[in-house]
Amino acid sequence: MSEATEERRTLKDRVLEAALAHAAFDGWSKRTLLNAAADAGIERATVQRLFPQGGDSLLAWLDDWADRRMLEAVAGEDLQRLPIRRRVARVVRARLEALTPHREAVSKALAARGMPYGIAAAGRTLWHTVDLVWETVGMPGGADEGWSWYTRRASLAGLMVTTTLYWLEDQSEGLADSWAFLDRRVEDVVRIGKLRGRIVDIWRTLPGLRPAPSRR
Repeated sequence: MSEATEERRTLKDRVLEAALAHAAFDGWSKRTLLNAAADAGIERATVQRLFPQGGDSLLAWLDDWADRRMLEAVAGEDLQRLPIRRRVARVVRARLEALTPHREAVSKALAARGMPYGIAAAGRTLWHTVDLVWETVGMPGGADEGWSWYTRRASLAGLMVTTTLYWLEDQSEGLADSWAFLDRRVEDVVRIGKLRGRIVDIWRTLPGLRPAPSRR
């Protein structure tokens, strides 16, 4: 990464981290962006260059930030020594743990992404995170694998959506109920054969996320 790119990322992270407190009340809006810029001590003109689409650009950066925090959390761990289901659970949990102090802001993000104008962006970012999780646990794939790959992607996407919704409402101590829910759901993800008949249902629950069909 070049020095300029790293500096740009650092500035965007500063704004995003300042925005998390504001987004909990004002959503992912231009007002949140400008208040965050002021908190971070970054000039308005600069922040407008960093986030040219205002709150939408800021919301997109939230996913990038969360993905990087997820990778940082597991970087020093020997995931390969674990069974695949435990690897998946560990990586997904690491992402949610990074976001745990900001659950209200995440709730507002999901609400924004659920609007018609946000569905396409939600699909792109979710597929990116899903592929990143599979790559991190040592199971990268591609469309040339056919239905196996599509099923694996769709099943993990479904797990991430349902677990996130459960996590947002969880009031248990230490979010223990969320982690137990995640562990139960991840069993389904690694049982690809049993999920093939459910892939259409999963696509229907995630508007805009259907991948292109295999040509095999």
